[in-house]
Amino acid sequence: MNISNTSTSNLKLEEENRRLRISLQELSILNEIAAALSSALSLNKIIELIVSKCIKHFRVEQCSVTLLDKKKDSSNFQTMIRKADDSKFNVAYRLDNQIVGWIMLNKKPITVNDMSSDKRFFSPPELGAKIKSFISVPLMIKGQLIGILTVFNKKDNLEFASEDERLLGIIASQSAHVIENVRLHEDEQKLLALHEEIKHAGEIQKNLLPKKLPSIKNYDVYALNVPAKEVGGDYYDFININDNKIAFCLGDVTGKGLPASLLMANVQATLRSQILFDFPCNEAINRANILLYQSTDATKFVTLFTCVLNIDKDEMTYVNAGHNDPLLISKAGEIKKLNEGGLLLGCLPDSIYSESIFTLKKDDLLVIFTDGITEAMNALEEEFGDNRLLELLKANKNLTCKEITEIVFTAVKKHMQNVPQYDDMTMLLVKKNL
Repeated sequence: MNISNTSTSNLKLEEENRRLRISLQELSILNEIAAALSSALSLNKIIELIVSKCIKHFRVEQCSVTLLDKKKDSSNFQTMIRKADDSKFNVAYRLDNQIVGWIMLNKKPITVNDMSSDKRFFSPPELGAKIKSFISVPLMIKGQLIGILTVFNKKDNLEFASEDERLLGIIASQSAHVIENVRLHEDEQKLLALHEEIKHAGEIQKNLLPKKLPSIKNYDVYALNVPAKEVGGDYYDFININDNKIAFCLGDVTGKGLPASLLMANVQATLRSQILFDFPCNEAINRANILLYQSTDATKFVTLFTCVLNIDKDEMTYVNAGHNDPLLISKAGEIKKLNEGGLLLGCLPDSIYSESIFTLKKDDLLVIFTDGITEAMNALEEEFGDNRLLELLKANKNLTCKEITEIVFTAVKKHMQNVPQYDDMTMLLVKKNL
């Protein structure tokens, strides 16, 4: 047999065996990662697993996964997991920003085997001595970059081969879909948990509002609150001061949702603490304003209408702190707007509030409401408006407070048609029967 032919055959056999070993190793790591990724793990656990497998298989000193931070600008990435082989670990190799910039620009893998001579990247002298080589591949989903997988420094001073870049690319492709699915699942779980918290917050807020209407001789009282969301910023209350006095309060805090509901609870506690001392109405509001100013930030305010009924005298003392003017409608249909008071609460610590007194006569109707009613819009962006509300009230003033309220809310919903409710809607009515 020809010695030359035998040598050639042996070389071919060795090369074939080498390729076969590489293929088996590739299949092994891909199967390990595929099996692990199919289990129900958290995002961090999955990334840790990918990093650990890459360190072991590629025989590198370090590996990192950098993901796009969805909460920030689309070009902002953060390193989620960086892990090193304990036997080689000295310092965390950080070229993240430079690698991210290159990958974002080129959208393809990159292999560097000699950092000292590569002009595309700069590393400080103390780091340049540590980083000798790396492979970095993009994590892509439907053409969109969601992250980067990087391995640093092949052990034993070996160089990365083209097969290493190809395999890391396969791992990145396989991992990207799993990572994105897990992130979406975790986002969904967080959203469900938030919805549950909001639901509980809505139940707590409902319990803060009066559970029953006050029973006052010769008076009809009714109130209704319909929040735009599960929690809202509208507030109403009935505060029994003594056997002869009761306060009616209706307010609207800035904002929507949970922040507004928290401020609403603060308003209720603050106002109750002052009203129950039986201070003059304007003094109670002065004190409440100072307390709210001290406990809220500069962007949070409250419009509030507060009135105290002296049942024996049929006298109502009120303060309007920047709220929509309530309407006092007489039996004859005469309208009086109640606007005595001052600025909305929490705006300035030294605001001074004035009060006014009026006497309720038979069939007089007091209507207090929030702007969610008058500013409710339809598909043409037309507001329900003050005039529509006023006409409804005048036409139905002889009905009970509950009937009037139901007529108003039905009319507002009809005006809105299919447009979602944007703001909380609240009404509180007091009527003198005898």
